[in-house]
Amino acid sequence: MTMQMNDYTKRHETTCRRNDTIAPRLYEEYGVNLGLRDENGNGVLTGLTNISRIVSYKIQNGQKVPCDGELWYRGYRVEDIIHSFGEYEMGFEKVAYLLLMGEWPSADEYAQFFELIGENRLLPINFTRDVIMKKPGADIMNTMTRSILSLAAYDDTPMDICIPNCLAQCIRLISQFPTLATYSYHAFNYYVNQASMIIHIPDSKLSTAENLLRMLRPDRQYTKVEAKSLDTALLLHMEHGGGNNSTFTTRVVTSSGSDTYSTIAAAMSSLKGPKHGGANIKVMEMIADIRSHVKDYADKDEVAAYLSKILDGDAFDGKKLIYGMGHAVYTKSDPRERAFKHHVIQLAEEKGRQQDLLLYQNIEELAPGLISSRRRVYKDVSANVDFYSGFVYEMLGIPQELYTAIFAVARIVGWCAHRIEELICTDKIIRPAYMSVMEEKTFDF
Repeated sequence: MTMQMNDYTKRHETTCRRNDTIAPRLYEEYGVNLGLRDENGNGVLTGLTNISRIVSYKIQNGQKVPCDGELWYRGYRVEDIIHSFGEYEMGFEKVAYLLLMGEWPSADEYAQFFELIGENRLLPINFTRDVIMKKPGADIMNTMTRSILSLAAYDDTPMDICIPNCLAQCIRLISQFPTLATYSYHAFNYYVNQASMIIHIPDSKLSTAENLLRMLRPDRQYTKVEAKSLDTALLLHMEHGGGNNSTFTTRVVTSSGSDTYSTIAAAMSSLKGPKHGGANIKVMEMIADIRSHVKDYADKDEVAAYLSKILDGDAFDGKKLIYGMGHAVYTKSDPRERAFKHHVIQLAEEKGRQQDLLLYQNIEELAPGLISSRRRVYKDVSANVDFYSGFVYEMLGIPQELYTAIFAVARIVGWCAHRIEELICTDKIIRPAYMSVMEEKTFDF
């Protein structure tokens, strides 16, 4: 931005704020649910879905009672899905089929789908050079989004929104996302960090998690525990109801009749926001700060004292938040965090990170009580999946620039499932209302 432009916009910030500020009382007066949530934090009902279900409370005697959270994919509890796999069996592709098609695949259907995913991991000829390497940057999500839009130029029927064509586009994008993410990072690492350039060709015989690690690492090597931990992380981030910001964005853009590439690019733009996809990065920054101020991770009193400083705004970023604690939907517990913890512990043991794990566990134990003692909470507070996911990515040697991109590698499956469902079930553009509180004026000059 030029100096002239900077000076201009700074001078006019006050003007914008004066004319764009709406009195908070008006939202209450007109019954506006800010953020499409009611006064209790519950989402306003805007649609129906058969893809997933989130359970955060039970109805007992006509009253809502908090309960341990549940996440269901196409009629199956996600924890049961995870437990159905062998110790080191990769599950991403099988669950991707489940979410897209709506049913558990037979052995033949799974084999065909896995092969199709593998065959489509490669990017078009010269795409890496002409698109990804042309303008690399530290914002991997932006690089990927630009690449997604560019892929439309390599599609013979990009605007055809019939179900078979959209399904084919979705499967190709699901296949290519790990390649887009890792290549985008390596281009940034080479041009910006001036490190070695690494471009490993994906292996069509390997799973999504295995390919991610293989393409990211110079030696292409990984352990079974590493691959399984990443596979489980991806599986738990694949889908989370139609109301989360990026999935709702997918629904909104799909409802306008837009193409698959534009729709997924819009979802990416939503996910990259720090209030949505960047939660685990904030957790990692907080943990780094705690590590630098707490000497004994096993001393719960010392840990609690510093967490209290964070909640009082006297430590870390001053926001009075313990990141990774609480969730917009879940009350007593996040089922994804429960399902993930076994793999976190297993990976920490393999990496010799038990002391760091102890710090996380003590924070998880102490934070809810400290939060409840300081402020009014309308529901229980517990650790969410993002509390541990960044720790796992760190142990896997994944750079922070890729954290949100890996979230996208998983969540694109849910986006695609919701796009298909929106196209099949609804033929009406989503258009909510905004009430104007504009003051009418007359020209007096």
